Order: sequence, then C-alpha cells, then structure tokens
Amino acid sequence: MPKKLRLGIVGGGGDSLIGILHRVASQINDNYEIVAAVFTPDFENNMGFAQEIDMPLNRVYRDFDIFVNEEMQLPESERIEVCAVLTPNFLHFPMALKLLENGFHVICEKPMTTSLQEAKALQEAHKEAGTVFALTHTYTGYPMVRQMREMIKAGALGKIHKVDAAYYQGWVNTVIHHEAKRTAVWRLDPEKAGISSCMGDIGVHAFNMLEYTTGLKVESILSDFNYLYKENTMDIDGTVLVRMGEYVKGVIRASQVATGEENGLTIAIYGDKAAFKWEQENPNFLYMLSDTEPTQVYKPGHAYNSVLSLDGTKLPAGHPEGIFDAMANIYKGAARAIRGQIYNEGEFPTMLDGVRGMNFIEATVESHKKGNVWVNLE
Repeated sequence: MPKKLRLGIVGGGGDSLIGILHRVASQINDNYEIVAAVFTPDFENNMGFAQEIDMPLNRVYRDFDIFVNEEMQLPESERIEVCAVLTPNFLHFPMALKLLENGFHVICEKPMTTSLQEAKALQEAHKEAGTVFALTHTYTGYPMVRQMREMIKAGALGKIHKVDAAYYQGWVNTVIHHEAKRTAVWRLDPEKAGISSCMGDIGVHAFNMLEYTTGLKVESILSDFNYLYKENTMDIDGTVLVRMGEYVKGVIRASQVATGEENGLTIAIYGDKAAFKWEQENPNFLYMLSDTEPTQVYKPGHAYNSVLSLDGTKLPAGHPEGIFDAMANIYKGAARAIRGQIYNEGEFPTMLDGVRGMNFIEATVESHKKGNVWVNLE
C-alpha cells in the first residue's frame, strides 16, 4: 500500500462530533496520518486537546495563518499534503481558499461556503490549483446509498417521476425557546452560519442525496420556512417543492424542531417500474418497491451489489456499518484521487456539489423572502 497521506486538521477540537467523525474516518482504511493541526482558537486548549489524543505538539499551531505558513516552510516530503476543514461555516471559504492557493488538497465540511459568490470564487481557485477537493456529504458514503445510485443509473426504476427527501432533527427545541440560549448557538448566528440554519445545515444534505442518487439536477424550487420567533433570523424548519424536469417533481422537508427526532434523514425515489426507500437511521436496508412484485430488501456485503457499493463495505454481510464507515469511504475515495489512482466519480462529493449546494441554499432563502415563489437554480 502507498505511504499514508500527511493530513492536517483545522477545527474539530474538544467534544466536537464532527471532529471525532473525521479523525476516526481518516484512520479506518489506513490512508492518512494526522501530522499537523489547529483544533481550537484558544492555544492552551489547542495544546491540551492535542495531548489528549496523543498527537505530537511540535506541529500544533497557534492559528490557521501560522499553520499554513509554517507548513510551507517544511520540505515538501514532510509538510501536509491534504487538510480537513472542520470549522464553523463562515471560515470554510477563507481557509479552503488559502489551502488551495498554497497547493494543498482539501477535504471540507458542508456547506462549502456561506454564499454562492464565494462558492464560485473557490471553484475558480480550485481549477487554478489542480488539486483534489472533497466535500463531506457523509451520507453518500453509505453502501446502500451507493447501491441505489448504481441501480437507478442502470434503469432499475425506469423513468423517475417523483422524489421525496426528508431530514428531521429536534435538537434546536432545546435552545430556540430561550432567547439567551439561542443567541449563544453559532448555527443560529448568521455571522457564523451564513444565511440559513436548517436548509444550510441539513436541508442541503437532502438536496445532495436527491441529485447523487438520481443523477438528475434540481432545476427550480419553491420554499416555505418557519422561524418560530420574530427576532430569530434563521430558518429552523422548512418545506421545499422541487422540479427536476417537466414531469419529475417532489419535495424536500427539513426541520431542526421536529420534537423527538434524532437524525431522521430519509429518501424515496419513485419511477414508473419501481421505487427505492432508504433511512439513515437504518442504513443497512435498501427497500425496492413495486406495484406487481413483493418488496425486495438489499443489504450490504452481498455479491449481488454493485462494485461501488461493495468497495464501500468493509465487513461481511450481516455486520452493521455506520456513519464512521460512510465518512471513511469519502476519505478513501479522496485518497485515491490524491494519489492519482483510478476511482469512481461517486466515491466522494466534489467542488461542483459544493457550488450546487450553495445555489440551492440561496434559492430557498430567496423563494421564501419573495413570498414563496418559484426560483430557478443555475
């Protein structure tokens, strides 16, 4: 196996869920070694966290600018090759931009930026850099999501005419009804999260899943948001009608105040021959429905699955795999691309997915503010 890629990390320190997810995922297939980092803005906490995870302290930096500058001073054989950006949304663009401009590969959390304008600027920088950029829409890494994509591509559903994606969470309930609490949460702060909370954080995952699995593009949308309180400027619940063609229509439903819900991402794709249903909280089961045949259940690890699905399966059939494995599949695909190896275009979301995501987020905000009207995506 090729030598491990030297990975840097910015953000994701302390008890950050995203931080744990990325660190574990990067290690699963033995493709990366974490060699440098800025985990938190507080240097003392930064060093303390590095000690907790038993990372050498000589390349734990005070801030991001020092991180990049110091790494660039090292011989090419020692400096980081790729960097994971795990910071709050408003830092994604400036950090990813500087990394690209210095010739590094980038693995970035979503949303890629806080505006479509920034996304397009980053896209140009990426073209100029010629490096690999992977966006961590984690759910595309699940084997059964990949199986769905490949079977739809092969015509298993026939002509698609209806799509339905939902992403329901309830965590904002614990803060939204208390003004002091909600103003302390960065995802409800437009200065840090961008123009959208619910659609920007989870609705964009549902949007990405529709385009990833069907191979179609959302052409236009109509959205309706809920803010619950006048002084709350960030959407925390929303419904979006989507058109993916003249006769391909559907809905994206997203909420952060769906009481009792945990991480309820679901997707259903309906064609004239059959349909698929998949749930993130039960990710090992892909259901294929028909008007004339019994429901079929596809599961990971079986020889009947596609090459892309099997490549993302690490254990024999019957052994559950989850979100760490899904994220690890994205890291694995990015590693192949960085090394110049052959890889499937479905192995990791790209810069284009980031631009599409920001286009979707801005369109939903525009549609709601204009009085719930149809808005075209570019």
